[in-house]
Amino acid sequence: MALIKSVRGFTPEIGKDCYLADNATIIGDTVIGEGCSIWFNAVLRGDVNSIRIGNHVNIQDGAVLHTLYQKSTIEIGDYVSVGHNVTIHGAKIEDYALIGMGSTVLDGAVVGAGAIIAANALVLSGTIVPPNTIWAGVPAKQVKEVAPEQAKEINQKIAHNYAMYASWYSEE
Repeated sequence: MALIKSVRGFTPEIGKDCYLADNATIIGDTVIGEGCSIWFNAVLRGDVNSIRIGNHVNIQDGAVLHTLYQKSTIEIGDYVSVGHNVTIHGAKIEDYALIGMGSTVLDGAVVGAGAIIAANALVLSGTIVPPNTIWAGVPAKQVKEVAPEQAKEINQKIAHNYAMYASWYSEE
């Protein structure tokens, strides 16, 4: 069973039809929408500020979400995929965005709707990633634009796949 821990008077809120892996950790001022999946070893640490996650979001294995005390929050829109071993620290991720495996998105960054952050990219503090663009590198730079329909299709497919994967665990 996932570790769900209250801190500083805040208890995490989990929407309906969510899958929480056995060793996922969800702490404090964290609100998760409906149909989400939080995978193995993911840590959503809302102890120093708030984390807000939309609907049909998947936070994959080993991801860490945290904020700065009294300075930054995390906002994640709908149908967002957060890849394995991603760190999101005090950033905003808009609908249908994809955050690739091993990447880091720092405080005050905004990843626009339908944007794709490539694996192992570093999105520096305060960076604004325009919608429907692909960013890669350290530090991350724009490498390409992507059609809005294509970005939405890719990210909806991943979100739906993760909902299917989560259903396999409820069969046990």
